[in-house]
Amino acid sequence: MANFDFDQAEGLRRMLAGPRPRIVTFLSAMISDDKEAMLVNLGASLVQAGSDAVLLDVCAGGGVSSRLGVAPPATLVDVARQECGMEQAVQTTPQGFGVARMARGTQLSETRKAADDVRRLGNAFDELAKQSGIVLIDGEFDPAIGFPVPAMASGEIVVQVSGSAASIKAAYCLVKALNRELGKRSFGILVTGSSENEAKVVYDNMALAASRYLAVQLTSMGSVPSDEYLTKAARLGRAVVDAFPMAGASVAFRRLAERFALPYAPAAGLGG
Repeated sequence: MANFDFDQAEGLRRMLAGPRPRIVTFLSAMISDDKEAMLVNLGASLVQAGSDAVLLDVCAGGGVSSRLGVAPPATLVDVARQECGMEQAVQTTPQGFGVARMARGTQLSETRKAADDVRRLGNAFDELAKQSGIVLIDGEFDPAIGFPVPAMASGEIVVQVSGSAASIKAAYCLVKALNRELGKRSFGILVTGSSENEAKVVYDNMALAASRYLAVQLTSMGSVPSDEYLTKAARLGRAVVDAFPMAGASVAFRRLAERFALPYAPAAGLGG
């Protein structure tokens, strides 16, 4: 029988702690440039919607921070080692969102060698999340080593996919690998570079296959169409929602931002 007093006390602690920060790890079945462009535009859209967003670069070969030309003087590994404060690891962009890096060089591989270092890195990540409303993670997934911090596995995971057959196949394989590593839970699907109708077909087909062959529930996170104004905005070094607010892609990103600004619900073990 459940301990009613304990349940009440735990519920009160959660209420006093305030809303949980939203942690979303983005993985992609497309080229990295497409994912980074999407994250920059989503971050700018969230700021316009009044959200406090931080983009965290966890890519070993350089991700969203490299695209933006932003190089915070410190990393989360530096914070975990108590070599600096969190304020040195987060840099604010002209678009208004923050950018941070998980590690540089061999820092992450060195951290994985010791359980205490992994725990300290997880604590540093949790501190970053507490200071932010939404953490958007430019992530990678290697089944051999998993995610660098537990919060990435327990938070939301969104797979970006296009309408091409190769991208759909890669996205399905990624979902399969995630399911094998993390167990039964839901994953979000974001379709970019496709019309709304095309995106619906992609999602419906993936959701049917995942349910039938993996017993995995997928959740549609929406879509962003192919739009020449995305390229024009990138050439200007700006987000499309700032440079061309009436463009089709801008409308899609504002809808996407509204969706991610909704109250957070833990994704692990839950449906969409």
